Amino acid sequence: MNAHKITIIDYGVGNLLSVYRGFEYCGAEVVITNDPKKILSSSRIVLPGVGAFPNGMKALNSLKLIDSLKEIAHRDLPLLGICLGMQLLLDEGEEFEISKGLGLIPGRVVPIPHQTIHGVKHKIPYIGWSSIVSNNSWKNTLLHENKEREYFYFVHSFMGLPLKSENIIANYEYGGHQIPAMIQMGNVIGCQFHPEKSGEAGLKILKRFCVGQ
Repeated sequence: MNAHKITIIDYGVGNLLSVYRGFEYCGAEVVITNDPKKILSSSRIVLPGVGAFPNGMKALNSLKLIDSLKEIAHRDLPLLGICLGMQLLLDEGEEFEISKGLGLIPGRVVPIPHQTIHGVKHKIPYIGWSSIVSNNSWKNTLLHENKEREYFYFVHSFMGLPLKSENIIANYEYGGHQIPAMIQMGNVIGCQFHPEKSGEAGLKILKRFCVGQ
């Protein structure tokens, strides 16, 4: 496999080690950095993240990485956001306060409904394995090698909702609600699940990001 060099952005709220090991397992040369110059000279960039939306944006701002990420999108370089990293790709989030996001994919980050569609309370945050189903074609996406209803590992209380359905590649169901699992606009891609913790199904996604969609 002719894997590209992968640059993982370290902004203090990322689950760096497992993401690093996942890409390393796929045969990629992996670099972890928060240097804007090194990030802008990269060919494939990963924005990981765990935690709260406002903290993530504040961290990116303090490291002067927001303009770099917008420039990456402008250049059509492959950018993959994972978990919180996916949510930060959207316009704004509602966690604790209204916070401006990166605005790379039109949409908002809102709470997962605290009740099922039948009005029964269910556990938040959602932590566990769920199967995903297509919302749009998986051809020429990171899910191209995956099959419908493969299982992935999720940990989150908020969900990213793109403004346009065409930017939602896959969903999973929780309490009868359809929750975006993967989103995409051009070369900007987001996974709400953790591909690096999702076994063979997740590794297919990391490998495809390494070599190109």
